[in-house]
Amino acid sequence: MADETELRRLFELMLLVRAFEPEAERQYKKAKIGGYCHLATGQEATHVGAVGAMRDDDVLVAAYRVHGLALARGVEPGAVMAELFGRVDGCAHGRGGSMHLLDVERGFLGGWGIVGGHLPVATGVALELARREEPRAVLCELGDGAVNTGAWHESLNLAALWKLPVVFLVVNNRYGMGTSVERASAEPDLHKRACAYRMRGEKVDGDDLVAVVECTRELLARARDEYEPSVLEAVTYRYRGHSVADAGWSYRSKEEVEEHQRRDPIERAAEQLGLGEDEVAELREQAKQRVKEAVEFADASAEPDVASLGEHVYGDPDSGEQVARMAAGAPFGEGEL
Repeated sequence: MADETELRRLFELMLLVRAFEPEAERQYKKAKIGGYCHLATGQEATHVGAVGAMRDDDVLVAAYRVHGLALARGVEPGAVMAELFGRVDGCAHGRGGSMHLLDVERGFLGGWGIVGGHLPVATGVALELARREEPRAVLCELGDGAVNTGAWHESLNLAALWKLPVVFLVVNNRYGMGTSVERASAEPDLHKRACAYRMRGEKVDGDDLVAVVECTRELLARARDEYEPSVLEAVTYRYRGHSVADAGWSYRSKEEVEEHQRRDPIERAAEQLGLGEDEVAELREQAKQRVKEAVEFADASAEPDVASLGEHVYGDPDSGEQVARMAAGAPFGEGEL
């Protein structure tokens, strides 16, 4: 079991995520953030607890509701916010945005925007670790909507056949966009699908920080030590819509949301740690201050040079010549971008 000091650190990260997400929405509505923006308010115990169970040398591959996962992995709030703003000091140098955060030095190989598209990537990373006989594990986070894609079946099949060190973390927040799990999945207990691949499947209360940490830690240890893949279904709830563009009221009732908010994972974690209201309030203010400073950092960061648009797209040494044709004034006749 995680000790009290570690749980306190994770609790403060939960507060940081809870403060970060509404600020991201405000900045999105100010047109500071482009593209899509998916918030994880209400899912803090799952995101922080699962990542908190990882070792520094483990690898995280995730879907696109990824702000909280990045913060939990140790990416600085300023670097996350700057990435949302599309600035050079962002963790992906302004090239990824909300859905494509990453920090390779921290073993965080990105958020991925295609539903289920990152599962083969995570499986491939686990294959590399296994072939090198490295005692490390991959945590592959995905949403409940991804379990009905072909990549899910292909990835689990290979992970089981080849005994790969990967834990597939299914964040079941009850809805794939606006479709409930019960309407989309013939077997709504998603962890049970693991048995089709003779793989261990576990279900955990995703709003219980301690339970998430302990269950994820055990499965990651088995992946490292025994090359045993597994599925962990964390049942949680998102308080906001699927994305900032979705109010979230057309497919669920106000009463349903309020019912889940009464089981707020932050309040439950505070109770587990024995923290009083005044102490929690002080920690909330500290989190809000960090987020305020993150916005200031992002605002002060420069925008990427348009001439660098094609950099890091191709891996071959002649890529510079290839992308030069996309620059302003190139043979295709663009005068300006």
